[in-house]
Amino acid sequence: MTRIVFIGAGSVEFTRNLLGDILTFPELADATIVLHDIDPERLETAAAMARWTNGAVRGRATIEAHLDRRAALSGADFAINTIEVGGIAATRLDFDIPEKYGLRQTIGDTLGVGAVFRALRTIPILLDIGRDMAELCPDAWLLNYTNPMAMNVWAYDAGSPHKKVAGLCHSIQNTTRQISEYVGVPFEEVTFTGAGVNHMAWVLRFEREGVDLYPRLDEAIAADPDGLGRHVRVQIYKLFGYFPTESSEHFAEYVPWFMRDDAEIARLRIPVREYIARSEENIGFYEDEKRKLAAGEPFEIERSLEYASLIVHSMVTGTEREIYGTVPNRGLIGNLPWDAAVEVPCQIDATGLHPMTVGDLPAQCAALDRTFLNVAELTVRAALEGRRDHVLQAVLLDPNAAATLSVADTVKMVDEMLAAHREALPEALR
Repeated sequence: MTRIVFIGAGSVEFTRNLLGDILTFPELADATIVLHDIDPERLETAAAMARWTNGAVRGRATIEAHLDRRAALSGADFAINTIEVGGIAATRLDFDIPEKYGLRQTIGDTLGVGAVFRALRTIPILLDIGRDMAELCPDAWLLNYTNPMAMNVWAYDAGSPHKKVAGLCHSIQNTTRQISEYVGVPFEEVTFTGAGVNHMAWVLRFEREGVDLYPRLDEAIAADPDGLGRHVRVQIYKLFGYFPTESSEHFAEYVPWFMRDDAEIARLRIPVREYIARSEENIGFYEDEKRKLAAGEPFEIERSLEYASLIVHSMVTGTEREIYGTVPNRGLIGNLPWDAAVEVPCQIDATGLHPMTVGDLPAQCAALDRTFLNVAELTVRAALEGRRDHVLQAVLLDPNAAATLSVADTVKMVDEMLAAHREALPEALR
């Protein structure tokens, strides 16, 4: 039986969605589903949700729940990571402290000061997971959903003895569906290629029956200047010539041109502190899920766009599929750093996950991705080498911070963040 471990299973709604995806495959219906979380109450809720989901889809899964991560990982075939180190309290610090200095963020989980410190909190736990997996399940795949994706996968590849890792995200599959709607073409008739860095990848090819659909996208944008025209990602497309795969609220804080400017925030409808609002909503969703479980009320189950179940099914059954994943570069994208983590198409089959070589990105796309990866590399090095100076340098090189703050304020902000997050940081950074 396939043993699938959920690390951070207390993210109950996400766990339920992935379980529904997995258990509706007949070949996986009798899997062993192993839940791990460090919060006993959330783990108990996740286990109750897993039992409900198993029954609702008429699965035959065995459900286990463990506070001990090593017990959970022993003998695993797959581990799905969704941890959020520090939870909403740490996230509030990631937003509140920079805001004191005038630095605004939207999501704060991928690039920028919020992402730097999220990575510094997460990487030590990821490396512990890697050490456990190297010992207890060396042939298992780690499927990572935790952001900042590029930093986490890069650090795992560089610092963990376990190497079977892929980062998973829904941005490419969501974006290509969205722009299919913009151009009025059914998604099933579209073929595309995307590549770059997670949350800053690019739709390099977008066609129907070999015909380029980008001209139709241009027409749709021109016809809707007050709708589509007021999206950050559309502005980036106009400037760089390829449509970015991440949402406007994310992308706004990856570049220096928008978040510092009140007029641009209003014109492009940029939601400042969006992730705090989402996190608070998630707390409400969790409490509602607990109430429904206790009352025996049903939940809606429908297949999601997430790749995890497809990867597991392909590796177990040999069914060949193409997905997108974040993996070590190793020349897959020629004009991005060799050791960076990049997002590329991957073939999946019984023998594993096989990243596909893309070649060079368009020069302007690679240039913007390298500004992203400069911050990622210094953050990874700070975590692995214990370099406090690299923490500051990463934030100094962040486009949003550099466009907004003086050097003196950046130094003060980073010092305050280091102090606030001290207990969660790698030992050498405390």
